[in-house]
Amino acid sequence: MDTVEDDAWMSQPEAARRLGVTLIQVGTLIANRRLIPAENPAGQAGVTIASVQAEETWRANATKSAKFARLLKDTINWF
Repeated sequence: MDTVEDDAWMSQPEAARRLGVTLIQVGTLIANRRLIPAENPAGQAGVTIASVQAEETWRANATKSAKFARLLKDTINWF
């Protein structure tokens, strides 16, 4: 896991609040490489702000078919 500066780091609970999802869903987004895990200089685990912003943008602009395709792809990747 990469270490990033505080201004590029966000805690997982904060990412969940910002995306309007549960903490478990943040873990799923990390596992599916939708959010990039990172540590801050203090060694706390979280995600990059850039990846949260990219996820917000994708969610705001993706069509229903794109969301379904992503869900299908992520489900297949779990197996």
